[in-house]
Amino acid sequence: MNILVIKNALKFYMRTIFYLLATIILITACDKNSDSPAPLSDIDGNQYDTVIINNQVWMKQNLKTAHYRNGDPIPEITSMSVWSTLTTGAWCWYNNDSLKYAATYGKLYNWYAVNDPRGLAPEGWHIPSDAEWTILSTSLGGDLVAGSELKETGTQHWETPNADATNSSGFTGLPGGYCNGVGTFDNIARYGILWSATEIDANYAWCRVLNFSLADFARDNEFKGIGLSVRCIQD
Repeated sequence: MNILVIKNALKFYMRTIFYLLATIILITACDKNSDSPAPLSDIDGNQYDTVIINNQVWMKQNLKTAHYRNGDPIPEITSMSVWSTLTTGAWCWYNNDSLKYAATYGKLYNWYAVNDPRGLAPEGWHIPSDAEWTILSTSLGGDLVAGSELKETGTQHWETPNADATNSSGFTGLPGGYCNGVGTFDNIARYGILWSATEIDANYAWCRVLNFSLADFARDNEFKGIGLSVRCIQD
């Protein structure tokens, strides 16, 4: 075989190997900076996907833990007459029906669980403050439109029309409804109401609301005894 042909073949193979290695390195680098960081687990072993939204790292599912970060149990309260008297942490399933609602919507917690010093969020995470919710909303265009980018699309879980939902942020907000604390559950599939860690006074704390009929991400306040959904943000 001609020496020149051999040299050209070797050059070709060397270039091919170089490009393959460069491609592998590039893919690896992109992976490390992707918008889908590694999943996390809470103390009960529940798994959560996560998403980066403008430098904040959020859970993509509602919290499901039945224990504080230190391992202490959070009481499940199924009697609403008991729930309405509480000033300590508690949780329940919507309508007290875990089979129907647990996998999709997570637990509903009162604000006393959110604020408990033993820690409701997994290690390295926390319940977002009102200011952190505002940063998220502002980065997505503000309260009047941010809900559009935060809501899961379609009507599998949201009631029609699930107005303007794109989920372009990847947050995948869900309408878990609430426990009103006096004996009834309401608005599953219509509203996703999420606690903040910021209190207003002895009785009320700030929260955020996703709405089936609007594109907004409303800042609202609720009585601390109400049972609402929880999302966590990385420290």
